[in-house]
Amino acid sequence: MLKGFKNFLMRDDVITVAIGLVVALAFSNLVEAFTNSVINPLVAATQPDTAGLGLGFQLGAEGNEATFIDIGAFISAIIYFIVFMATIYFLIVLPYKHIQARRGATVFGDPAPTKTCPECKSEIAADANKCKFCASVQPAAA
Repeated sequence: MLKGFKNFLMRDDVITVAIGLVVALAFSNLVEAFTNSVINPLVAATQPDTAGLGLGFQLGAEGNEATFIDIGAFISAIIYFIVFMATIYFLIVLPYKHIQARRGATVFGDPAPTKTCPECKSEIAADANKCKFCASVQPAAA
């Protein structure tokens, strides 16, 4: 039982995913520091009359953070997500695809082509005539 678990953990895919997650977490901190230290001040500078709260709208008393809608934080979160996902794609996914292609395996490829079942309109494989359900249903006797 433990040998099977050890074999599972030592597979190339599991190790690759684990390394990718560790790198992603470490890079996440770097991107967060970038957005907090560089992007947030730039966004906040676009609307200087909000008592230092940044880009947004004040709903309650002036300077009250609890009633401030912080659009700048939302813009920073979007930038954070785009930078983080682009980096993960270019530093982890593309090299992994290249390595797997050299091994003869296709990962993250295009989905198989499909067509529509003529009876129930569900998606089926391109070489099939009907879906499994429609093919198993017997036609009603007339």
